[in-house]
Amino acid sequence: MAMGFGRKKRLGDLLVDAGVITQDQLAEALRIQKTEKTGDRLGEVLIDLNFTNEKQIMKALREQLKIESIDLSTIRIPEDVTKLLEESVLRKYSLVPFAFNEKNPNLLKVAMSDPLDIRAMDDISIITGLQIDRYVATPSDIAATIDRYYGNAEALRVAEQYTREREEQEKAKAAEAAEESNVQDAPIVKLLGQIIDQAVHKRASDIHIEPMENQVRIRFRVDGVLHEAMRHDISLHPALIARIKIVSGLDISEKRRPQDGRATSIVDRQEYDIRVSILPTVYGEKVVMRLAQKKALTMDKRDLGFPDEALAKFDHILSHPNGLILVTGPTGSGKSTTLYTALSELNVEGVNIITVEDPVEANLNGINQVQVNEKAGLTFSSALRSILRQDPDIIMIGEIRDQETAEIAVKASITGHLVVSTLHTNSSANTITRLADMGVENYLIADSVVGVIAQRLVRRVCPACSIVKEADEEERKTLGISDAGKRVLVRHPGHKECVRCGGTGYFGRIGIYEIMPINAELRQAINRGENADVLEQIALKYGMKTLRMNAIEYALQGITTVEEVRRVAYEEDG
Repeated sequence: MAMGFGRKKRLGDLLVDAGVITQDQLAEALRIQKTEKTGDRLGEVLIDLNFTNEKQIMKALREQLKIESIDLSTIRIPEDVTKLLEESVLRKYSLVPFAFNEKNPNLLKVAMSDPLDIRAMDDISIITGLQIDRYVATPSDIAATIDRYYGNAEALRVAEQYTREREEQEKAKAAEAAEESNVQDAPIVKLLGQIIDQAVHKRASDIHIEPMENQVRIRFRVDGVLHEAMRHDISLHPALIARIKIVSGLDISEKRRPQDGRATSIVDRQEYDIRVSILPTVYGEKVVMRLAQKKALTMDKRDLGFPDEALAKFDHILSHPNGLILVTGPTGSGKSTTLYTALSELNVEGVNIITVEDPVEANLNGINQVQVNEKAGLTFSSALRSILRQDPDIIMIGEIRDQETAEIAVKASITGHLVVSTLHTNSSANTITRLADMGVENYLIADSVVGVIAQRLVRRVCPACSIVKEADEEERKTLGISDAGKRVLVRHPGHKECVRCGGTGYFGRIGIYEIMPINAELRQAINRGENADVLEQIALKYGMKTLRMNAIEYALQGITTVEEVRRVAYEEDG
């Protein structure tokens, strides 16, 4: 908000300097603008108060800034210019691009009612990828031009959307009819239902259905580890795959290409979202079904496993009005859950949140979610450019995969948006150097990143069957305890017959976090291009706890085992 106020103040000062209004009139207009919170621009408030008029403001801007004015009613705007920006952005900033510069095609001529609006120029520049050549025009001239060029386009878009929806409804009816005729294969329908039910009851996150030479092997991933659940004769495989394809909307006849789809299933009156991935293998198609409870991805922050101290840091990072927040870790480390939890907390009425994901993992009410579709040309970077035209406050990018996405994310965060995203790196400090490796300038990284959260999931030791033992020499070494006289007790997984954990020795998982808020000293180090070790040392000096430290704490508290500490903090084991 401060940025907007500063900009309006500058326009006021310019009008005072030009003798259009007095200092007292400016103070009165600013007071009204602040107390009545109508969202009107300062120029509009001054005109409403009869202190000045559009023409006088335009003349003052033209003379003081030494830029040309333009009468839009006499100009025909080419189609390739009108396509560059959405109507909503033009209305928000009260501006219209009207031509490319004759000598430099990378320069876009833009008529603005407030040429001092830096944020408007930055946003237009990011969206179009062009530099801005400012001209001044009156607000009413700009509004009339927007109506003239974009009014019909809006109506056409609505009509096209209606036609598209009708076609999709027809397709859906045909698919439903095909499904009805397949339900006669009742045993297979029941088998698939049982597999899903059993997976849910065993707390599985994924179901793997794998064809082998003579059998179909079905495995469940529970707490991050695969366990075999059942085997069936290979003769069942084709019908089971066909059933899965029907419920997830895939092509039954296509057996040679990978396919991805979605389905939903209700188990114990809870709705589960199922992501289906099919891959052709030597013995037939292998299916992986990822189960997600609709409400499970948005937990309370306390359930994520943040200790109080980490929770305070997390809240502090989330409270930034703009900047880049990165959550990092390998696949399956709970990054999406952390992001969704953060978003649902930021999801209040006055905020426009848009996400770009590949794929959308859970549907959140009141948040606009976009699914990447490479085939249709909707990549992370192209979706991001479109999103910036949607006047967002908060943008969530499923993953930063390339330089182009990284640069747009960084620039969007610098121009007043809060951007949250994920990266696959091992630690918080490595995340910064990874952005630099991707080709993002150090000064941009330093300016944009407000915090990095690296995370892993450790398995909780089963409370019903775990055994407490004294730590041996090897375990003490892993836990970093050098004091030979100190007695250390640790928990171990228990017996194989435990019903609670199904004999695995573990029940559920908890997050461990390495939270690195970016302070002034870190900013300077990033600017200098220091390596990850130096950045980590600075962060540790300011109280950061590494993943390994947090995992060790949980092992000493008896929440997890030493074996899990080794598993998740392996890269620091030397």
